[in-house]
Amino acid sequence: MKVVGFITEYNPFHNGHLYHLEKSKEISNSDFSISVMSGSFVQRGEPSLIDKWTKARMAIDNGVDLVIELPVIYSLQSAELFAYGGVKLLDSLGIVDYMAFGSEAGSLDDLNLISDILIAEPPEFKYSLKTHLNSGNSYSVARSKAIDEYIEHNNLKVNNPPKSLLKSSNNILAIEYIKALKKLNSHIKAVTFKRIINDYKNVDLTGNISSATAIRNIILNDDISKIKNDLSSKSLEHLLNYKKKYGTYNKLENYSQILMYLLRTTNKNNMREIMDVETGLENRLKKYSYKYNDIKSVIDYVTTKRYPRTRIQRILMQLLLGLNKKTFLELNAHYPSYIRILGANEKGIYLIKKIKERSSLPIINKFSDYNKYKNTILNRTIEFDKKATDLFFMGLNDEKYRYANQDFYISPYIKKAQCSYHE
Repeated sequence: MKVVGFITEYNPFHNGHLYHLEKSKEISNSDFSISVMSGSFVQRGEPSLIDKWTKARMAIDNGVDLVIELPVIYSLQSAELFAYGGVKLLDSLGIVDYMAFGSEAGSLDDLNLISDILIAEPPEFKYSLKTHLNSGNSYSVARSKAIDEYIEHNNLKVNNPPKSLLKSSNNILAIEYIKALKKLNSHIKAVTFKRIINDYKNVDLTGNISSATAIRNIILNDDISKIKNDLSSKSLEHLLNYKKKYGTYNKLENYSQILMYLLRTTNKNNMREIMDVETGLENRLKKYSYKYNDIKSVIDYVTTKRYPRTRIQRILMQLLLGLNKKTFLELNAHYPSYIRILGANEKGIYLIKKIKERSSLPIINKFSDYNKYKNTILNRTIEFDKKATDLFFMGLNDEKYRYANQDFYISPYIKKAQCSYHE
């Protein structure tokens, strides 16, 4: 059997994701698919629009075979760590043959070259990177300029200018996926295809494949009828069912009060211990938290070309979770420690059996089972997922839906066909 894996957010699952699923299976010639999916919080530093079980239902009902949760300690990190967490989890399953991802480049040649430079970190590249960082550029911009200069100075052959490659979010993630596969010496083969979806920053709807940002904006503005052509009937159904059940979708601004409290009361030394906080940024966060009374304004004024909005948002979510550098590094040293199932169809159930045969990691179906393994690292990591779930529901506007302990009460979505799948 051939299995293709991918790292996703499905926030929510739209036609671009359906294209990604179908194209991934096509180019890898795979009959099985596995998604490692962020749960309650996403890489942009925001709460998920909908809960992770609804996202898993969307994915399974649209054709994904198995959905596994990406622990929140990775879903709220930079592109490099987000990719590493997802790839290492896929690799640990022992059954994945291919990893597929869309990219603006559409081929692996340039992406492989850049990933090799970033892994090797030649002195010339490191010097250039430091120079551009000292000039006040963000890390991503400084890295892009340093790579561009290194390729030019060494007359390396590329099909696309590095600057254009590294301006595109999916190329950046693609490079990090490839880096992770190489660092892990994984047997998983990378495959890519050219994205047809609009840039994720595009706020306008564009036919039947629009950016996730545009789709979320429409959903949050309570006019879902406008995106009926951007979602499958199943995705639309799950969105409407979620709204009927909980009354509201989630967003970062729903945490404004608690985030303002944390910014104003957390001392600077503790704030410096958060992953993405470099020296001086804690002062900026403190300054604007006293100057403004809402979190949106704080984010707006803290954001600069050196400190992108998504970085600031991730810092805030890590502060909310109580996730600092020391804790992350301790947990990362023993990662992954479990496989958390969020959804599966009949083929996915078959995949779980194969994972049990080939992986040494415990598989968590019933959440309470994690306690039986008596593994400190497992417990600490998965308890961050539980905390994230509790915080997700705390963000809902209606108090009656601010449930606790939903990880214990909501089971994975298992979609059984009329007849069982057999290889």
